[in-house]
Amino acid sequence: MDVHASLNAPCDADVLFGLVDDLTVYPRWIDLVHRAEAVSTGEWDVVSDAVWQVELRARIGPLARSKRLRMKRTEHDVVARHVVFARAEADSRRHSAWVLTADVAPAGDGSELNMHLHYGGGLWTGGVLERALADQITNGRARLAALASATR
Repeated sequence: MDVHASLNAPCDADVLFGLVDDLTVYPRWIDLVHRAEAVSTGEWDVVSDAVWQVELRARIGPLARSKRLRMKRTEHDVVARHVVFARAEADSRRHSAWVLTADVAPAGDGSELNMHLHYGGGLWTGGVLERALADQITNGRARLAALASATR
């Protein structure tokens, strides 16, 4: 499954990028990300800014689905305002791919965000779930724009 979404926001591109390059901020603007916590990856139990434990939740009518993912920021270019998060579980099992890419650029008096989510598994696919994700994106877009406006 591949989903693309974009947003024009009335704020500086650096402000908008600051809201999408850290997964701990996502629960503030998209309900699909129920929780995102930075996790320790260092020898001295130092919390890394590049790995998160993420809990996704989606409700479709009376049914709810939940999924926990360990996500790693695999690309991070603050000058180009480009970030990529990819699933990176710490066990030796095979896992479906989850890759989220975000690019932010100046646009007129504000900025533009382009995001792409790739999910390589079969559990969360299907028309009903894709419609639920589309609703999440629509609601999240409005909340992210409001958050960006308040942050500028």
